Amino acid sequence: MKLGIVGLPNVGKSTLFNAITSAGAESANYPFCTIEPNVGVVEVPDKRLDFLTKMSNSGKTVPAVIEFFDIAGLVKGASKGEGLGNKFLSHIREVEAVVHVVRCFEDENVIHVESSVDPKRDIEIIELELVLADLEVMTKRLERLTKLVKNDKSLQTELELVQKLVSALENEKQARFLDYTDEELKLLKTFNLITAKPVLYVANVDEDYIANPGANKYVDEVKNHAAQDNSEVIIICGKIEEEISTLEDDEKIEFLHEMGLEESGLDKLIRVSYHLLGLISFFTTGPMESKAWTIVKGTKAPQAAGKIHTDIERGFIRAEVTSYNDVVECGTMNAAKEKGLMRLEGKEYVMEDGDIVLFRFNV
Repeated sequence: MKLGIVGLPNVGKSTLFNAITSAGAESANYPFCTIEPNVGVVEVPDKRLDFLTKMSNSGKTVPAVIEFFDIAGLVKGASKGEGLGNKFLSHIREVEAVVHVVRCFEDENVIHVESSVDPKRDIEIIELELVLADLEVMTKRLERLTKLVKNDKSLQTELELVQKLVSALENEKQARFLDYTDEELKLLKTFNLITAKPVLYVANVDEDYIANPGANKYVDEVKNHAAQDNSEVIIICGKIEEEISTLEDDEKIEFLHEMGLEESGLDKLIRVSYHLLGLISFFTTGPMESKAWTIVKGTKAPQAAGKIHTDIERGFIRAEVTSYNDVVECGTMNAAKEKGLMRLEGKEYVMEDGDIVLFRFNV
């Protein structure tokens, strides 16, 4: 899973990135300190995997991972190349979802590129630039398709979809808010439009808000905007997250407890991102390793097997499936099997979150 962190300069993107990846990205009090996107690979915390490793006495634990791309701060005119905007925008096309960081704190020592804190305005600036970037791409595609369709009628459906998109984008409407047929959805995925990607808003607040959560007009503005988008908002303090990232596990738990927090911002971000993209995890476990695999909800057993190796999907015979909860209740895989809780599933089986699987195959 690839997530792109976007926002105006100096809203706390790189601070957040440092916190969740401990990568030490440059974080400075001036625009465009992040030219190339910083990329960080983060392990997905999952207590279920820890249990399976202990149960199987596995030699290795392999968690699922998420790639975070810290994309440089965008400004007005980014779609036209302002502040190296075109280069930055091209990086966003590579991700599966957009994490939009919005500044919700006052700090006279951190310059705001628009000279004041105004989340609604900031969000609209970014969204307009993303719309304009997609409009430029789709306008060029429309010009090309209009010529080609004269000699190739099979392109008619694509042409009509592009016309629909151009019309919406010209009216500053994002691609993710349009209705599509199944055929159009398949085509849309190949366009790699930025505004077709799901968005998660991160309200970046100060330490005072975390210590005394309550009324915050800036956070409310982000929540109101997200509600109109049918998107989710999480509240994070980048500075606190950066501090948490330097702690050992035991210290981290104690620190969160002292702050009155149930989970870190990173854990919250990963959990909500999984939900946003409709992702689930299944597990394989044994003496060699216990491993988590990420799939899209609704994936059938052979395709899940293909995540491990294409040969397993190609030669799929059956899946031996045990629910994680059943294994925990019984204590071991063997005990669950003896109680008849291991199921033999075929090619039409739809994987469930927490399935522990052994795939049988023959090639």
